[in-house]
Amino acid sequence: MRTLLINGKIYLEKGRFAEALAIKEGLIDDVGTTEKIITTRRPEDEVLDLQGKTVLPGLNDSHLHLFLLGEAMASCNLNGAASIEEMIERGKVYLSRNHGELGVHGRGWNQDFFETEDKRLPTREDLDLISTDIPVVFERVCGHVAVGNTRAMELAKINEDTFIPGGTIERSPEGILSGVVTENATHVLTRALSQKDKEAKKSQFIQAGIYALSQGITSVQSCDVSGPDFQKTFDWIREVYEERSLPLRYRHQFNFQEIHDFRSYLDSEFREGKYDESYFQKGSLKLFKDGSLGGRTAFLSQPYADDSTTRGVEALSDEELLALCKLAQEHGIPVITHAIGDAAVESVLNTYDKVLKGERNRLRHGIVHNQITTREQLQRILRSDIAVMAQPVFLDYDLHIVEKRVGESLAKTSYAFNTLYQQDGLISIGTDAPVEDANPFRNIYAAVTRKDQKGYPEGGYQPEERMTVEEAVDAYTHKSAKNQFQEDVKGKLLPGYYADLIVLDRDLFTIEPSDISDTQVELTMVDGKAVYRKE
Repeated sequence: MRTLLINGKIYLEKGRFAEALAIKEGLIDDVGTTEKIITTRRPEDEVLDLQGKTVLPGLNDSHLHLFLLGEAMASCNLNGAASIEEMIERGKVYLSRNHGELGVHGRGWNQDFFETEDKRLPTREDLDLISTDIPVVFERVCGHVAVGNTRAMELAKINEDTFIPGGTIERSPEGILSGVVTENATHVLTRALSQKDKEAKKSQFIQAGIYALSQGITSVQSCDVSGPDFQKTFDWIREVYEERSLPLRYRHQFNFQEIHDFRSYLDSEFREGKYDESYFQKGSLKLFKDGSLGGRTAFLSQPYADDSTTRGVEALSDEELLALCKLAQEHGIPVITHAIGDAAVESVLNTYDKVLKGERNRLRHGIVHNQITTREQLQRILRSDIAVMAQPVFLDYDLHIVEKRVGESLAKTSYAFNTLYQQDGLISIGTDAPVEDANPFRNIYAAVTRKDQKGYPEGGYQPEERMTVEEAVDAYTHKSAKNQFQEDVKGKLLPGYYADLIVLDRDLFTIEPSDISDTQVELTMVDGKAVYRKE
C-alpha cells in the first residue's frame, strides 16, 4: 500500500515545488503533479487531499537538549519574570503545588528583563525566602548561570574554599558567597537537587519529544549525556528507542569536559552501544568552550564593553580542548564545540586547524552558536568547511544587548548567518531548547526578518544578514541532515528520501514575514506515518 498526498504545495528544494507525492514503505516514491500521482493510484492506496496546503520536509533541530526541555516543562517556569520578587513568588507557588520532595528547580530568568533599575542578579538570600529547608536552584535562561539558596549551596558542598575549574563561584561586594555560580560550577550546584528515577526521566524525555513532533520537528540532534555517570543516561535513552516509545529521529551530542570521562566512553559505550542509522544515531562529542552573552560568560578577545572587569569564562582551556579534539579525531568522532564569544571561536578554529593538519574536515567538526565573530573568522570557517549550528531566534533578545556587550564594530560582523549560507557554508538551524522554545517558526521568523518577536527594529538588525524563507527551511532540513551524514536520505521530499514531512496551516512562502512565528503544524509524518495531528 502507498500513501498519496495530492493538491498541495510541496516544497522539494530551493526553487522547486510539486503538487503531489507518493509514499511507499517509509520513503518518498514519486513526486509531481496531482494528475501524475493520482493516475498511479491502486485500490489499496490511501489518499490525502491537502486542499492547497503547504508541505515541508520534517524539520531537523541541529542542536537542543531534549531531556532538559522535558525537565523544564515540569520545573518552575521563570521565563518572563519581571523581577526577583516575581521569581520568589513563582517559586513559592510551585513549592505549594509540588511539595518539593526533590527540591525546587526553576529555569528561565533573565536579569535584563527585570523591571528594576539595577537589574541585579538574584542571590541565595532571595531564594531562602522560598525555603531554607530544601534546596532551591534557579538557572538563568541560558543555563550558564545559576543561583542556589543556602541549603542548595550546603548540599552541593560549595563553600569559601571551593574551586571548580572552568566555572566561577560569585561573591557579594563584601566578599560573601552570593549563591551565584557560572559554567562548570552550575553542574555542581544542580547536584544538590534529588535525582529523578529512570522512569521519571524517560517520561519527561518522551513528553519533550511529543512536543517537538507537534511543532513539526521530526529529527533532533540532542545533548543529553554528560559527566562520569554517563552510562545510565545512554542506557535509558536507548530503552526509549528500543521500546519504540517515541517516533522522533534522534542523534546524540554527548558532552565530556573531562578527558578521563571521554576515555571511559571510548572503552564502553562507543564500542558496545547499539545504534541504527535511521532512528537512533551514535553522534558527536559536544564540548563547551565558553558561556553566554547575556550572562557575560561568553569568552571575548577584549573586556566586555559594559563590564571592563571581565572577558567571560573559559569552560575549557586551549590545552584541554586540543586533547579532547585530538582523541575524538583519532577515533573518527565528530566534534561540535559551543563557542559564542570571538575569543572562544578563535580558540576552536585554532584547535581544529591543529587537529585537521591541513586536510579536509571529513568528520564535519563544527561550532555550536558561533555568535560573536570577526570577518576573518567567518572566512576561516568557510575555508576549513567548519559546520555551524546557529540559533537565529537568539536575536530576539541579543539584538538588544549585543552592541552594549561587545561594541558596535564587532557586533556588525556577528550573527552572520546569511554570509555563511551564501558562500555555501554548512550552516544549520536549531533552538538550543530549553534556552529557547523548540518552536521552529520563531526561529525561521528571526532568520528571515532579523527582528525580535515584537517586530523591532524596522528593517531588521544588520538586514544584510537576512535569509529567505527557502534558505532558512533548507538550513533547518537538508543542511541540518548533513551534520548527520544523512543528506542523501533526509531533509528533502524527493524520491528515495525518508517520508518525514509536515503540513502547515498557511503558506510559509507567501505570507507576510511578520506572520511566520504564528505558523502551526496540522500534520506531522515520520516514515510516512502520522505521528501528530492538530485537534
